Amino acid sequence: MNTKLLSIFAASALIGLAGCNKAESPAEVQHDVAEAQQEANKDVNAAQADAAETAGDANKQVADASHDAAQEKAGSAYDVAIEKAQGDHKVATEKCEAQSGDAQKACKDQADAALEAAKANAKAMYPDRG
Repeated sequence: MNTKLLSIFAASALIGLAGCNKAESPAEVQHDVAEAQQEANKDVNAAQADAAETAGDANKQVADASHDAAQEKAGSAYDVAIEKAQGDHKVATEKCEAQSGDAQKACKDQADAALEAAKANAKAMYPDRG
């Protein structure tokens, strides 16, 4: 009796397992594949959108950094131009000391005019700094 009962359980287990691997109809398979493709496309599109947004943010950061660097470079060039003009002015006024009277005054006036012209030129070249 135990052998019959055991045989019945074994047969029902095999039938149950055979039912689990039952093939789906071609229409069901096609439907499942289409759903899977749609899900995959949604995932790919979302990933592409995220990548585009990240790239856009990175490009903006690079552009901002580049702009800041250009501003800093222009500022430095302006500072150099002003320092050079002031140095040239100092040298010119020292040379004027060799003269006397009206000639010395005219020389210093000319040095002052050259300084103002150099400052104006620097401001014109770098309007954001002057």
